[in-house]
Amino acid sequence: MTEEKETPERKRERMRQEELKGNPSGSIHGSGLPDLVGGLGWKGTGILILLIILGFIIYTVFFQ
Repeated sequence: MTEEKETPERKRERMRQEELKGNPSGSIHGSGLPDLVGGLGWKGTGILILLIILGFIIYTVFFQ
């Protein structure tokens, strides 16, 4: 794939992987929210948000 036809998502991921190869100690703290959301895509992120909201509602109903 050439640089001109590379999507922004793939370019960001490629740059992130190159950064991790150049600085392996930078990933010592684990992955963060951008890594999680980037790996899931928009459908997975929507499902994750819905699960968090549902969990909060269930928590407030049963524990208050």
